[in-house]
This record gives sequence, structure tokens and C-alpha cells, in this order.
Amino acid sequence: MRQVGALTRYHLELLVRSHGWLPPFLAFALLLVIGVTAGDPLLGGLGYGAGLLVPVSAWYVRGALTAEPPASRACLVAVAGPARVHLGALLAALTVGLLLAVGEVAVLWWISGAVANPGAQRDPGVGPAVLAGLTTSVVCVLLGVLAGALGNRPVLVRGPYGILATLGLAAAALVVPVSPANAALGGVVTAARTGQLAVPWGELLLAVALFVVGGAGVAALAGRRPE
Repeated sequence: MRQVGALTRYHLELLVRSHGWLPPFLAFALLLVIGVTAGDPLLGGLGYGAGLLVPVSAWYVRGALTAEPPASRACLVAVAGPARVHLGALLAALTVGLLLAVGEVAVLWWISGAVANPGAQRDPGVGPAVLAGLTTSVVCVLLGVLAGALGNRPVLVRGPYGILATLGLAAAALVVPVSPANAALGGVVTAARTGQLAVPWGELLLAVALFVVGGAGVAALAGRRPE
């Protein structure tokens, strides 16, 4: 685990130095500015922002996997092993996505107006709304990173196919009813209309389980399939 932590920090540093973090961040910020206005209800903004995190987190996976020059990656793989190197890149993307989720929730909390929409049956309160929004954002980040992991090497080696697959998986995570991200977002959107709010703990546990299984499987595949 100590070696994986060091590899995660290494990939985070690569993302920062290569400016690979910047395009997804700018796209996320632009879409957030377009979709959310100061004074809007908090829950609606949190649902919108969390949904954006799915494709943005998948984009960060691609950035983490491509930030390192091939020669440098080959040396690192020879020393630490391909599975650990790949897992470190996925965890780096997850870390950036989680930091973005925290910042998104904080900004929306700061600029929002009422918690729920006008006409809602009750006011769920700022604290529960922020907790539900943060939990939903974490679910979306986990599913986004998983989509990026399944849409890039070593699962799909060719870049154009990988990009299309990643977009398709990110879209599926948002619209397929059995997806934890879809369920968590649906709960926040419904709460914005009705005021009846429940923190999506079950969806969070399922998203964590899917990420652990999927991430471990992709890392193991990286150890068996040359990139």
C-alpha cells in the first residue's frame, strides 16, 4: 500500500506539471457557470454539479494515464509492476475528482439561495442538503473514474474507441436506472421539488464496491496485458 500511495502522488504531480488537470477543470467550471445562477435553490444546483462530475472524472483518468512519457512509464513499470502503476494512476484521478467534488459543493453552498424549490412541502435544511449533495458527488466521481478505467488502456488500447467508450459509459452511469449515480441524482432532484431528502448511503456503498472491483480488475488486466 505504501508503494501504491507513492505512485498515486507521482501521478498527481504529473497531472499538475503537465497541466492535464486544467482542461477538465475549465470545462467543469464553464458548464457549472452556464447551468447554475447565484440564488438558485441549493439542491437543484448540487444535482446538476454532481452529474457533471461523471464525465469530468472519466476525463481525469485519461489525463492520468497519458501524462507520463512512454519511456518513463516503461521504467516505472519495470520497477513497481504494471498493476501498481495503473492503480496509482486511477487513484490519482479519483483524488482529483474528489477534490473537485468538495470544491463544487462548497461553491454551490456559498452562492445558492433557498435549499429546495419554491412550493416544496418542507425545508430539509442546509446541513442535510450539503451532506446529500456531497455524498451524491462522491458517487458520481467513483462511477466516472470507473467509466474512465473501463474506456482506456488496457481494456481499450486504441484512443478513438476509448474516448467513445468512455463517453458511452459515463452517459450510461447517468441514465441507466440501476446505476448508483442515477439513483443518487434522482433522489437529490426529487428532494429539490418535494423537500423530502434522504442521504444516498446505499448508493455510496454500491459505488465504492463497484469501483473497488472494477479498479482491481483493470489493474490486474494491466499486469497481464502489455500496453
